[in-house]
Amino acid sequence: MAFKTGLWYAGVMVIFEDIEDVEAWLDPLEYVDFWEAVAPYRIFSIADRDHCDGLIAGGKVRQGTILEGIKAMARTGMIERFGLQHRRYETHEAQGARSLH
Repeated sequence: MAFKTGLWYAGVMVIFEDIEDVEAWLDPLEYVDFWEAVAPYRIFSIADRDHCDGLIAGGKVRQGTILEGIKAMARTGMIERFGLQHRRYETHEAQGARSLH
């Protein structure tokens, strides 16, 4: 994963180069880890987390459903904030033009 722009998380600089980097970073995060990881980006407020926690605790929404939704919101927020685009893949022809073989 190559990164370009981001913030400190757990003592490591998290920098995103493209949308796929954001997706790869968010994908494995569980509920509690998610909130800690995205906190520096200030996409959500404490009230947002309290609301989500309340929905889960009250049995109104499954934690997995909430997590899917907030990951989508975080993804969108980071894409907009950092102006990220999809990763560019080169064609085989373009790669071959630079090949030394």
